[in-house]
Amino acid sequence: MGTEGDDVRVIAGRYRLEARLGRGGMGIVWRATDRLLGRRVAVKELVQDDAVSAEQARARRDRTLREARAVAQLSHPHIIVVHDVVEEDERPYIVMELIEGGSLADRIAQRGPIDPREAARIGAD
Repeated sequence: MGTEGDDVRVIAGRYRLEARLGRGGMGIVWRATDRLLGRRVAVKELVQDDAVSAEQARARRDRTLREARAVAQLSHPHIIVVHDVVEEDERPYIVMELIEGGSLADRIAQRGPIDPREAARIGAD
């Protein structure tokens, strides 16, 4: 799986995973560098779940790839750009535009709940 040691890996010979940005139910998002183009990107790694069958794991992988293909077809200022999808050790990675900034959870922790008007504005965007 990749190269360059325990904390930093390179996948697909190109994307250097440098720092974990977050983790959800389906994957881990990394801050990374595209070494070929010299730009910062976000890379979503689909986490393998040993509790599911091989068939369920394949279905999950296929769903992730379908979603990545669908998003890659979209172009809108409020939708993250998908640059690439790669596989390493039979695990898909989605390479996306990196947006610097905090999460919604960070925002709520710092300033409290969002009022309905602000929530509506965010939703409309």
